[in-house]
Amino acid sequence: MKALLQRVTSAGVSVEGRCVASIGAGMLVFLGLDRADNRDVATRMMDKILAYRMFSDNAGRMNASITDVCGGILLVSQFTLSAETRKGLRPGFSSAMPPADAQPLYHWMLECLRQRHGDVAAGQFGANMQVSLVNDGPVTFLLELS
Repeated sequence: MKALLQRVTSAGVSVEGRCVASIGAGMLVFLGLDRADNRDVATRMMDKILAYRMFSDNAGRMNASITDVCGGILLVSQFTLSAETRKGLRPGFSSAMPPADAQPLYHWMLECLRQRHGDVAAGQFGANMQVSLVNDGPVTFLLELS
């Protein structure tokens, strides 16, 4: 499982020209699910996302989590994060979780994040989305778990 975290001042997702989700200051999370991922891996990833210190504390140090700053989370599924890119000039997706398996795990994670954090918006699984964001910093981290 891979989660690309971006600190944002705002972010939104549109599908077919219609805004389906948006947040103010917080974290945009692009989530890639691999074939071997399961709820145990997802739980560890959610723990890490919610506790990851990528926001400034009162001293200006990167020492506060999304829960500390009460920011929004925008969760967007992105299977291309699971691409194999080491060989050749075309990405391979054999390690990505098939959509029929990924969709229930993604929605389970979304509901768990909403229960634990509250201010969580989401893109539309499997849709062609237009994602807009104002990256703050920029601050971007790639978290990987297996």
